[in-house]
Amino acid sequence: MIPSKVLRFLILVPIFLGGCVWIEDVSDLRSFVAQEKQKKVAKVEPLPEFKPYHSFVYEGASMRSPFKPLISIITIDTEEGATAGADSGIKPDIDRERTYLETFSLDNLSMVGSINMSANGSRWALIKDKKGEVHRISVGDYMGLDYGKVVAVNSDNVELIEIVTNGRGGWMRRPRSVVMD
Repeated sequence: MIPSKVLRFLILVPIFLGGCVWIEDVSDLRSFVAQEKQKKVAKVEPLPEFKPYHSFVYEGASMRSPFKPLISIITIDTEEGATAGADSGIKPDIDRERTYLETFSLDNLSMVGSINMSANGSRWALIKDKKGEVHRISVGDYMGLDYGKVVAVNSDNVELIEIVTNGRGGWMRRPRSVVMD
């Protein structure tokens, strides 16, 4: 019986010696290399040039959040001082019959003139609606969609106080004016 080491050696020696065969004629190999060198080589385009990355450091993290108010929100009542909260006691007169000029937004109304009543010192304003009709108003009349009551009629503008929602379930007064074109 042949030991296993000798058997392995006898099997591996012919495999190693098979790779050491010398070939005298290599002309076919040289002709193949010459043919491959004559073929056109495709040009490889260079890699695009990348701009260097410039880092940015955000410095606003230590600043105030833009979503938080600067101060607590206080609504101003022009007649009774400052009021805050949902129920300020201000509310529109819903039972009152609305006038024709209360069907238009203040953006659709414009002042086209004024009439001075010299006998009692009062003044009327001439207001033009979006239909082109002219209406006469004086102090105490209403106009606009937000329960606007006229408080002053000047030669070049009409001042009024609107009653609008304050966003917290209550109402607040807001001064507005309609100026002459």
